[in-house]
Amino acid sequence: MLYKAGDTKRSQSEPNSSTEKGRTEFRRDYGRLLHAPSFRRLQGKTQLFPGHESDFFRNRLTHSLEVAQVAKGIALQINGQIPVFQEDPIDTDLVEFAALAHDLGHPPFGHNGEKALDECMKGFGGFEGNAQTLRILTRVEKKVLRDGEHNENGHPCGITQSGKDRRLGLNLTLRTLAAILKYDKKIPLKRSKNAKLSKGYYASEEKIVKAIKTGVGAPPIDIPFKTVECQIMDLADDISYSTYDLEDAMKGGFSHPLGIRSKLVTDPDLLARVHEKVKQVVPHATKKDVFKTLQKLFDLGELDTEGLGMSGAMFELEYSNLVASQGHLRTGFTSSLVGRFMNGITVSVKKKGKECFAKVSLDPAVLLEIESLKHLNYELMIMSSRLKVVEYRGFELVQTIFNTLDSKSGFLLLPEDYRLMYSRLKTVNERKRLICDFVSGMTDRYAIEFYGRLKETGSSIFKPL
Repeated sequence: MLYKAGDTKRSQSEPNSSTEKGRTEFRRDYGRLLHAPSFRRLQGKTQLFPGHESDFFRNRLTHSLEVAQVAKGIALQINGQIPVFQEDPIDTDLVEFAALAHDLGHPPFGHNGEKALDECMKGFGGFEGNAQTLRILTRVEKKVLRDGEHNENGHPCGITQSGKDRRLGLNLTLRTLAAILKYDKKIPLKRSKNAKLSKGYYASEEKIVKAIKTGVGAPPIDIPFKTVECQIMDLADDISYSTYDLEDAMKGGFSHPLGIRSKLVTDPDLLARVHEKVKQVVPHATKKDVFKTLQKLFDLGELDTEGLGMSGAMFELEYSNLVASQGHLRTGFTSSLVGRFMNGITVSVKKKGKECFAKVSLDPAVLLEIESLKHLNYELMIMSSRLKVVEYRGFELVQTIFNTLDSKSGFLLLPEDYRLMYSRLKTVNERKRLICDFVSGMTDRYAIEFYGRLKETGSSIFKPL
């Protein structure tokens, strides 16, 4: 069976209300996510361009909605085409949950905020977006507290007076949590100053990860712990990220198809940087393979220039600019890429009875296309001088807020509920992690406002933190 009893176990058992007949446990989890503050706050977090620049560009929330749509499409495609899943279909609520939740842990200012918080936490367990997502769902969200561990006078604080953490976050099923566990690796408590970002889960969530593995079961030998729903979410994210960020970049005037093709010819360093990153996922890919792949992706095909009064080259340039600037052409271009990438997905079951860990993969040619496009986007847009200004500003702002709150008496600047929890925690690691939770949960706008209240004239003292 694809799903079994252990999958629906929660950290704390809950009664099944008679009003919920017909609603699965995974659907309950889906509802809890949609009503969670951390999910709403995604609308105020950067995807590619800062939200205040324009209301056209995607933010983390709209990106997550698109990932969920692609992920559900992939799941339905697998259910309709693969015999084993026709009989025992993948739960689309579970797949959509994973896609909607996959970016919950991202801090303000995207990867720049992530790097800033990781710098602050390198000696105390680090910071990483996927690890923070698991922590939010299992601890930070304020929905369920563990029974039998009440505070004095019944105060609903997540930390007891003895310093015990009784928070259970959204108290989700184990299979739902497994769907967002992308990296089965504990992040070291201490890393060197120059160490790169470490992907995985925090030591503080090690116990819940063990519970997830016990409930869901072990994968076949030599197969990593990554459920079929998690793999679908991961591929949907790559497909969405590589195409829709390109769409936003073209709308933002960063480039157009012909300009990208030209840049690959005239800037050999760009191609070398993209190739170096692609090799980490597609080791056999040569620089020539990456070049040909990208040239083909941005080839607009044969254009009929007869009777237009301009040369073929001139018309090709004009049409390329139209693809970037004209909505119908731009969305048509990226939609065709999404459809192409989704059709390149294959599934194989390594062992009967272990369909939970079926391998979801991409046709090698499609994998090369997605990886090449994804890293080209990063090099052309994220590394551009215009976005580097935003990166510098966001990095400094996040670090300043963290360091201020982490200074002597800095916790007094926290909201009342965080102050109470901070005062009850007993170790430096726990207190720093609490501050990290607070800062990482900020939207871009709130972080800017909070920084302004610390360093500038700021808002009225009567406006609550």
